[in-house]
Amino acid sequence: MTRERYCLSVAVFVLLRKENHICMLKRTGTGWMDGWYSLPAGGLEENETLATAAAREAKEESGVLIAPQDLRLSHSMHVRTEDRSWMGHFFTCTRWEGEPHIAEPDKHGDMHWQAIEDLPQNTIPYVRQAVQQIIAGQPYSEYGW
Repeated sequence: MTRERYCLSVAVFVLLRKENHICMLKRTGTGWMDGWYSLPAGGLEENETLATAAAREAKEESGVLIAPQDLRLSHSMHVRTEDRSWMGHFFTCTRWEGEPHIAEPDKHGDMHWQAIEDLPQNTIPYVRQAVQQIIAGQPYSEYGW
């Protein structure tokens, strides 16, 4: 008897980090979590490694160029929302080319450097949890279970 395997969607997140600050983007005009802060992030595409996806998303959303080898996997999170579950992989990066800016103004209304230990109240909850876990040195957590 053959069992079908359950497949999860995969998202990647990038903590562009300058000392004790990270680059945060405020979602605007997307219809999902508008007004809330997140990190440069997005979904894994077919035939793409996690690091390549993270570098691509950082470029698309914040305009910076990152070599995949300059990304360090800092945390993985199994997330459950009301309609599905998915895996999020959070990468930290301290070296990139270019100055971060809002590269997708139709999706983000604000970008700024935020103290990593003092995130805005309106930070997406699972992003907040992941950042706290990264600070604590925890490689894995679960959210919404």
